[in-house]
Amino acid sequence: MNRAKRMAVVGVLGVMVGGLAFPLMAEDDGAQYFDPEHHAGARALVKSLEDEGLPSDWLNRQLRQARLRQSVLDAMAGAAERHLEWHEYRDIFMTQQRIEEGVEFQQAHQDAFAKAEDVYGVPRDIITAIIGVETYYGRYRGSHPVLDSLATLAFEHPTRGNFFSRELGAFLQIAYEQQVDPVALKGSYAGAMGYPQFIPTSYQAYAVDFDDDGQRDLWNNPVDAIGSVANYFAEHGWQEGRAVYYPAEGPETMPSDLSVNQITPPDTSLEALQRAGITPDVALDESASVTPLVLTLSDGQLTYRLADHNFYVITRYNHSHLYAMAVAELAEAISAEAQAVGVKSLQGEDDA
Repeated sequence: MNRAKRMAVVGVLGVMVGGLAFPLMAEDDGAQYFDPEHHAGARALVKSLEDEGLPSDWLNRQLRQARLRQSVLDAMAGAAERHLEWHEYRDIFMTQQRIEEGVEFQQAHQDAFAKAEDVYGVPRDIITAIIGVETYYGRYRGSHPVLDSLATLAFEHPTRGNFFSRELGAFLQIAYEQQVDPVALKGSYAGAMGYPQFIPTSYQAYAVDFDDDGQRDLWNNPVDAIGSVANYFAEHGWQEGRAVYYPAEGPETMPSDLSVNQITPPDTSLEALQRAGITPDVALDESASVTPLVLTLSDGQLTYRLADHNFYVITRYNHSHLYAMAVAELAEAISAEAQAVGVKSLQGEDDA
């Protein structure tokens, strides 16, 4: 019986688990809903993590404190309800305040950005834009208790329970190893955490202790976040010095015989572009492969871009061509603003 039907049937009577009445409580009253003593899924997770070296009493204590959050399931269900056009998506992130604060964030952590560029070969503007898009440079790191979100999704999501069960296990491992209270950690409704909004398995795989203080802290340490974002891109194949995309011209209507806006490695030849009426604004090698992007402007007209390999790498962070394009344009705007601020500063020194 699925959860929705179960709620309709049992109402306030609760769910029978192992012969015991286990009340299905309303959100915010759902303490001990995931108590492993009564919840088979939680009990199985404790066993698997215990086999990996985590103490069962600690795991049981944490899961007893996890709460069922209907709002998390609702948010997941509605996450893709509305498809945004490019101009709508772009307007969310391309604000002057976000651009200026991106420059300020770079200036506040100059040494960390210089080190990230040197170690990983990822430009500071791309790193800054990622953190700017994800959390507004750490201002909005999420208000959902990560433990509650992941437990709810692991054991109650109708189709992605296995995925989120792995994330919940990884989250508990991180919390135990880093000796932080899992109940106190906040993030997105999907369990993404910290300045760069890493999901737990990404945290395990790509987070780095970039300031050498003995802790990989993406929740509160922007320096670790900067290094970790750079490491993420490097591990996903970022190619230093290579473009993210190229401007192009194309027909007034969407090409019907060409795959566009894909988040796969570039595989469209220049010859195929030419047949579709798309022309690069810059000279490209005849053997080049790109991904054609067709974006809708506020007046309904189309604008064309040709995504290169590093654009694909950005989509490994978030599987959306709109996301990757927003990051690319925000990075460009931050770079231009930083240059303008530097020029103004130099002019001020000359005037003095």
